[in-house]
Amino acid sequence: MAEITASMVKELREKTDAPMMECKKALSEAAGDMAKAEEILRVKLGNKASKAAARVTAEGIVGVYISGDAKLGAIVEVNCETDFVAKNDDFLGLAKSLAELVATKNPADVDALSALDLGGQSVEEVRKALVGKIGENMSIRRFSRIDAKGAVASYIHGGSKIGVLIDLVGGDEALAKDIAMHIAASKPKSLDASGVPAELLDVERRIAIEKAREAGKPEAMLEKIAEGTVQKFLKDVTLLDQVFVKAEDGKQTIAQLLKAKGASVASFTLYIVGEGIEKKVTDFAAEVAAQAAAAAQK
Repeated sequence: MAEITASMVKELREKTDAPMMECKKALSEAAGDMAKAEEILRVKLGNKASKAAARVTAEGIVGVYISGDAKLGAIVEVNCETDFVAKNDDFLGLAKSLAELVATKNPADVDALSALDLGGQSVEEVRKALVGKIGENMSIRRFSRIDAKGAVASYIHGGSKIGVLIDLVGGDEALAKDIAMHIAASKPKSLDASGVPAELLDVERRIAIEKAREAGKPEAMLEKIAEGTVQKFLKDVTLLDQVFVKAEDGKQTIAQLLKAKGASVASFTLYIVGEGIEKKVTDFAAEVAAQAAAAAQK
């Protein structure tokens, strides 16, 4: 059986807000598999066990660029080690320049972007020079580009920690901003059900079946219960099915809002800085204790 360390328990607790003993039990049951342990906690404790899963786990910023005619846009995430550097003017300038390069040069991937010219040097040379100047590592994580069917609009929130790029067909600038703000607040995973990864649906289905089984529901009903849960999940995570955050009646969905305005969303991109990146947390007390023990052995 895998050893369950205090740091593993702490990491799972920070991800899920679940009680410490429940985290330890889940990790033991999952043989140390963090993702499996989180799934076990969701079965036992419900959705509250995943509410911290999207917390920022690395520093950095999101940079955006939109052409003057709003027909071309790009969004890029650039990471660094500390929030202090994320506010550095040179770092901010690099993110802005990278977004413009993505939009105008259309690189295939991060390596291709790193090879592009930026002020007489390659992007990679500029990055390395900035690392040397600031004294902190930084990296280009991801980017997305929109060649608009309609018009590109953006929304940046939380000191450039959340960025949204949207291609709105029809409507107006105010509508585009409202929907981009909604995306930043509600964090949809896709435009509609067709864009939700099958593995996410499989996880929701398994969790629903296990919860229903633990509640004593008949085996013959489990699949039906799971399907109902999956459909509810899809309404929660698909943009068109979400209730508009500014809906006066608290019921109007994004799809209904768009229909009323004679508009549609061709695509959108949502970046949350550090999403999905594991950030190393140093346990200084444990480190000091280990160093003391090592010194004593000498």
